[in-house]
Amino acid sequence: MSGERMLAAEFPVEVQARHVLSVIGSGERTFSAIASRCGADDKPLPAGSLSHALRTLTHKRLVAVDTPLSTKPGDRDRRYRVADPYLRLWLAFFERGIAEVERGRGSRVAAAVERGWASWRGRAVEPLVREALGRLLPDDAWPHAHEIGGWWPRTNNPEIDLVAADRSPAREIVFAGSIKWHERAPFGGRDLAALARDALAIPGADGDTQLVAVSRSGFDVTDCAATFGAEELVDAWAP
Repeated sequence: MSGERMLAAEFPVEVQARHVLSVIGSGERTFSAIASRCGADDKPLPAGSLSHALRTLTHKRLVAVDTPLSTKPGDRDRRYRVADPYLRLWLAFFERGIAEVERGRGSRVAAAVERGWASWRGRAVEPLVREALGRLLPDDAWPHAHEIGGWWPRTNNPEIDLVAADRSPAREIVFAGSIKWHERAPFGGRDLAALARDALAIPGADGDTQLVAVSRSGFDVTDCAATFGAEELVDAWAP
């Protein structure tokens, strides 16, 4: 019940913002998709109402706003996510499961978590990886890596998990990277080839842009500019 109590304290009267937060927590990330899910009678939520709710959520720091990082401004392609990892987990799995738990059917909620865990974790770890690299960089190897983000076009295809740049919007793309957070499968040659191909779509990147790999389960490649495993990322928070 921790998540429900947190939200009750934050939203004693702001029902619409609370609903918008639930929709974002369920996985919707774009303004239009959120508006569609929050609407009624097959009509999307009006843009003004949704903008007000999003301002409330970002002001309370419950929702974070990401923009694609490249040499082109990306404000039109904003993506929204629940900022707190615990609340993100609660909204994705437990909010809808409270009634099942109260009926003694907690095993059904546990099964839903088991089914959706790998997909949810793969998306949830991305901002944590970016934050870790933002703490580790810039360094001697990449003195200009002052901004760490990701990149995506309006179609969301391809999506680049990691982009390092000198600023936002960028004058220089320092590297592009891919995150593979699997239980056992290491980062392999196919993953690197896909990254090399997709990175060319980033405005400001080219065939000489360095490539970086992040993996939970090791690496089967040796020709990346750098690799980061779980231990290196955790070290970003060391004193």
